[in-house]
Amino acid sequence: MLSSTHAMPTFSGNHPEKKRDHSFDENELLTVKEVAVFLHVPVSWVYERTRKRSLDRLPGIRLGKYWRFRQGEVLAWVENQRQHSHAT
Repeated sequence: MLSSTHAMPTFSGNHPEKKRDHSFDENELLTVKEVAVFLHVPVSWVYERTRKRSLDRLPGIRLGKYWRFRQGEVLAWVENQRQHSHAT
């Protein structure tokens, strides 16, 4: 189980591959690329999970053409996916 003390990498500026620190701020907004790095998936996979037809939509906020994701909501979504995968 992931807890609120679980360290999710946070990123800075235009270099998402560079970790700023390992602190957790559930309200910090992440870009699509940052979410992809965190989940170890392609950026296209993140976009696929934002589409309305996706059954397990990744919770995000659309700002014009840009998507942003709250760290806490991404972690909660991951935990929910994990729980559902064990329930079947």
